[in-house]
Amino acid sequence: MSIELVGRRPVVAPEDLIAGLVPPPHFGQASFETYRPDPMHPSQAAALAAVRAFASPHLKRFRSRKGAGVGLYLDGGFGVGKTHLLASLAHALGPDKAVFGTFVEYTNLVGALGFIAAREALSQFAVVCIDEFELDDPGDTLIMARLMRELTDAGVCVAATSNTLPDALGEGRFAADDFQREIQAVARVFDTVRIDGPDYRHRGDLDFPPPASDAAVAAIAAGARGALASWPALLADLTQVHPSRYGAYVDGVGALAITDVAPLDDQNQALRVVALVDRLYDRDAAVAAAGVPLTEIFTPEMMRGGYRKKYLRALSRLAAMSHAAIAHARPV
Repeated sequence: MSIELVGRRPVVAPEDLIAGLVPPPHFGQASFETYRPDPMHPSQAAALAAVRAFASPHLKRFRSRKGAGVGLYLDGGFGVGKTHLLASLAHALGPDKAVFGTFVEYTNLVGALGFIAAREALSQFAVVCIDEFELDDPGDTLIMARLMRELTDAGVCVAATSNTLPDALGEGRFAADDFQREIQAVARVFDTVRIDGPDYRHRGDLDFPPPASDAAVAAIAAGARGALASWPALLADLTQVHPSRYGAYVDGVGALAITDVAPLDDQNQALRVVALVDRLYDRDAAVAAAGVPLTEIFTPEMMRGGYRKKYLRALSRLAAMSHAAIAHARPV
């Protein structure tokens, strides 16, 4: 019997938000030793060394509160191992010294606890790890600039990953020129380490299998931890769940089977799909989709816009999860 996904309304208690700031299952075993730098791209080995060095002062003892905290910013394309390195840092330090979460999880934390309570909770850690750092709207820009400043002033160190250099955050997404002071305040926190190379999932090729047949979709939905949803119903349901809860929304889903896939209508829809894809990927879920090819869900206009890197990351992850669905399917 398939899992009912559409209609879920997960509730995450505020006191559980901090406890949940750990690397997701996909990176549950990530370590510095399991990161494999591409010898064709020396920046990967250099990034590994930089993150190890960043971890070193915290491995022996809890950081003293003398002086301001420092920041490390891993910048690079999707699929070069940025999240692997960030999760490795969190694992090396342990949950008593480091927290790990996506950018949206931290903004949600502020919304749930209030700014002062969130800052105080995060100030108890030596390192705050922020994955997928991005300033998508003015409100987030103001919140995160202040949070970074006050945490580092308190001696907390910050490590982040992003596809965008820190002084270009928000570019192409909102009137970033009006928030240059805040953006520059965020940029000043970090030393930037660039990581080059192709997407390790595909080594540069987005090799999607063809759209799934109705029989394959039904088989995957009926399999272990399978869930079935129509594309229109799923898109409508996502508007009723805050993106910070998408992880809880898909908890327990091992394979998502989607029918009637069609191109997205607008940017808000597209960004919700990106967030959902990220949380499915975090949980090692498989995805089978019937309808138009998944390569066509983001319109050409979207792919030319300010969120292009987000959409490319989502497509990369969807390709990997689509191939996983083939292995997941039962014989039909």
